[in-house]
Order: sequence, then C-alpha cells, then structure tokens
Amino acid sequence: MSTALSAVRPGPAVPLRSRWLILAVLCLAQLTVVLDNTVLTVAVPVLTTELDASTTDIQWMINAYALVQCGLLLTAGSAADRYGRRRMLVAGLVLFGVGSLAAGLARSGDQLIAARAGMGIGGALLVTATLAVAMQVFDGAERSRAIGIWAATSALGYAAGPPIGGIILAHLPWGAIFLVNVPIVLICLVAGRALVPESRDPVGGRPDIGGVLLSTAGLTGVVWAIIDGPGRGWTAPAVLGAAGGGVLLLAAFVWWERRIAAPMLDMHFFTDRRFVGAVTGVVLITFGSTGALFLLTQDLQFVRGYPAWEAGLRMVPFALSIVLLNLGGIATRLIRRLGVPGAIALGMVLLSAGLTLVTHVRSDGYGVLLTGLLVMGFGCALANPAIVEAVMSAIPPSKAGVGAGIDGTMAEVGGSLGIAVLGAVLNARFAALAPIVVAGAGSYPAALAAAGGESERAQVTDAFSSALVTGQTAGAVAVLAGGLLAAGLLRRAERTR
Repeated sequence: MSTALSAVRPGPAVPLRSRWLILAVLCLAQLTVVLDNTVLTVAVPVLTTELDASTTDIQWMINAYALVQCGLLLTAGSAADRYGRRRMLVAGLVLFGVGSLAAGLARSGDQLIAARAGMGIGGALLVTATLAVAMQVFDGAERSRAIGIWAATSALGYAAGPPIGGIILAHLPWGAIFLVNVPIVLICLVAGRALVPESRDPVGGRPDIGGVLLSTAGLTGVVWAIIDGPGRGWTAPAVLGAAGGGVLLLAAFVWWERRIAAPMLDMHFFTDRRFVGAVTGVVLITFGSTGALFLLTQDLQFVRGYPAWEAGLRMVPFALSIVLLNLGGIATRLIRRLGVPGAIALGMVLLSAGLTLVTHVRSDGYGVLLTGLLVMGFGCALANPAIVEAVMSAIPPSKAGVGAGIDGTMAEVGGSLGIAVLGAVLNARFAALAPIVVAGAGSYPAALAAAGGESERAQVTDAFSSALVTGQTAGAVAVLAGGLLAAGLLRRAERTR
C-alpha cells in the first residue's frame, strides 16, 4: 500500500496552519450542502409559476435531495473508508457541482427533481467525507474543537438557507440559487486537492455490494414513508408498504452484515454500550430539536407574519451563537469540563428552556424571541458537537467514514421523525380547534382560503396559533426528555467501561 493511501496520523503529520485551512475547506463544502436543504423553501411561488409545478412536484423538488442523501449516507461513509476520504470528497464535490449546474439550468419540474437527486448523491459523499477527513487531520482537544466548528457550520447552513435564497431571488432568476454553488465547488476542489491528505482504512476488504443495495433501499423506504406519511396519511397503502418494506430490507441488511467477512458496517459496534448510547442520542436529540425548530419557523411565518426569507433571517442569531461559541473554543472547553454526557444534558435543558420562552412569553418586539434564540443557540453549541464526538469516539479512527455515515443517517432519520411527529401533533390540535366550516381543509393556508369572512379567518388564525403552542410545548418536552435520556445512557456506558 502506498504511503499516500495509508491512514493519516492525526495532528503532527499535518502542519498546524494547514489543518485549519483544511477545516475551512471542509466547512465551506458542508455549509453549501446544508444550505441546499432549506434554500429552496423561499422559491416555491416562483417555481410554481415558472415551471408550472404542482404541489406534488414542489414536494419532490424539496424532498428528492434529502431522500437520496439520507439513503446513501451509510454507503458513502463506507466508500470513503475503503477508497479514500479525499477521493470521495473530490467525487462528492464534482457530483454536487454538476447537479447544481443542472438544477440551475432546468426548464421543467422533472429536470429539477432529477438534478436535486443528483445533488443528493454528491451531498451524501460530502457530509461523510468532510467529517471523516476532520477526524483524520485533528486529534485531542483540537479534534473536539474541529468537530464543534463542523457541527456549528451545519446549524448556520440550516438557518441561513431561507434568507440567502430570498436575497438571491430579489435580484436574480431562481436558477441562481443553484448556480451560486458552482464557483464554491470549484474553490473547494482546487483547495481540497492541494491541502487535504489522502487516507483510508488500511484493511479495506472487498466491496460489500449486498450491504450497499440493502442499506440504500431500506433507508430510502423508511425515510420516504416518514416524509410522505403526513401528506398521504400514515395508513395509506403506499406509506405502509414503503415503511414495512424498508424495515424488512434493513433487517436483511443486519443479517447480511453479520454473515460476510468484510461488512460495510461491523455489527459488533452495537455490543458497545457507548456506541449504542451515542447513536440513540443522535436520534433522540435530532428528533426533538429539528421538530421543534420546524414548528418555530411555522410560528414565525404563519402567526407572526414574516415571509420565509425574513423568518430565516430572524433565526440567524441562533446559528451565529453556535458558530461563535465553537469558533472561540468556549463550547469545547465546557464540553471537556462537563464531560460529554453532562454537556448533552445541559445543552438540551437550555434548548428546551429557550423554546419554552419563545413559545409561552409572547411579545410584539424582537427582544423575547432574540433572547430565546440565543439560549437555544448556547444549548445546541454544547449538545451538537458533544453527540457527534460521542459517536465518532465510539468507533475506531480507521472507520471514520462509517462513523460519519451513521451519525448523518441517524440525524436525518431523527430529524425527519421529529418534523413528522410534531407536525402531526400540530395538525391534530389545529383540526380539533378550527371552526367547523373549514373542517377538512388540511392546512392552515387552505383553511384561511376556505374561511367565509374576517371573523372566521380570525378564528382559524387563533386555532392555528394555539395548535402551534401545543406542538412547540411537545417539542420542548421531547428535547428535554431526549437529551436527558441520551446523557443517562452515555453516563451509564462510561461507568460500565
């Protein structure tokens, strides 16, 4: 095996200045990937008009990216370990750039959906490769800080998508939302090839084609059911079929991985209580936090009346506080002092408290909302990198790509579940409170359109506002319970080591 493809020794093998330049490239690539999860939300009216897109078309334009990405994360992580993390980083950038170019030049809904799916393939490679490379380049306290900055970048991308999309649409055609990715990809390609050292698992083994097919199909089926369940109905044959088929395929994947000599996911990891606690924590934390933040954006747009881009802009302090606390090393020092379980517990308590504040303390000004967002940001600045570190430290460094794939997959599943379940709570409460004349409208905008006059519209708005309070309160409870349970599992695992 050549020296270039041997496992890179962390830290000293890469000069200090180069390490942080590498992290900057990785974070720029990660930021672009995460932005494209939310940037399209502000373009829905334009796409509906210019591409003559139906509601179903719009849903697939938005969801095709996340669905393909989630289905391939585990496979992408395994590929990074087997074939080289820099190689997969470069491949991901190329695929993401080509997909972005195709999306920007699309002239029909089908073309845009296909392009978004292609971007999802590149996105899966980038999400796993960026984290895996960071794990190889950094060690010790620097690794914790690097993970924190990487996780903070994801939070920034989530919040910054709508305002960036709104700014672009205010001055340029909708295709520019995607075309702006192309020069960023080119910068990352040039810098990545110059700076990032190659590394891979020294014992790669034969490609696990069976594992790739079973995991991709199974995860895609489960996540599709979670995403489409609220719209089609949880008992719809298509949803039940996709969910059941996905679960069966994932069970077959577990059986297959236990049977072959070189599995893409070593099932022995699940005998380690620390690994099980970390993976469970990712699902629980992202379930509560993503679902709660989704409801908060609904609150800002439908109840407080902000357009999507302005709602995103008002969420930016939340993301910036996460970035600044991690860039300054404050979060890393607190995580070291508290320990990973303690940091997760405190972080989720703060996130829950901030969400409770913005839900139950209403104000016409921005002060209460800003305070709540900063408290929430402080909580996420602690909990997010702590849980990523918990996952990545529970597996061998040679399997960093697989670890990144597991972390990304569980985060996507937890986040999708959070949006679906808390969204179902919101819809059920709204249906119970809404006036009879709008029964069966299916959504808040549809109910407003069906209302007969100003009085009925006011009743619909009050009902939706009350339903949001219920949903956000449920989200705050889920955040708190999930964080404390995850911290308890990890604490117990530490004590039994």
